[in-house]
Amino acid sequence: MRYRAPPAEALLTADLDAFTAVFHRPSGITHLLASPAPEILAALADGPLDRPALLATLAATFDLADADDEALAARLDELVVAGLIEAA
Repeated sequence: MRYRAPPAEALLTADLDAFTAVFHRPSGITHLLASPAPEILAALADGPLDRPALLATLAATFDLADADDEALAARLDELVVAGLIEAA
């Protein structure tokens, strides 16, 4: 399964201390996200990735020594349910 973020123009983001506010223009909903959700959205902005490739990208970008596939799967499921990414 590959995950895809919406086009950049569909999201308006603002950093709010420990959170990132993400306004999803197509739905009109604003989401408050905590790490690693904003980082996942940023990694998917370059194009669709499957979970292993996304985990590798996040691990390399953020120098993660303890990258957890199950935790990433849970975050991806949450973002899909929220409508911020698509799974195909």
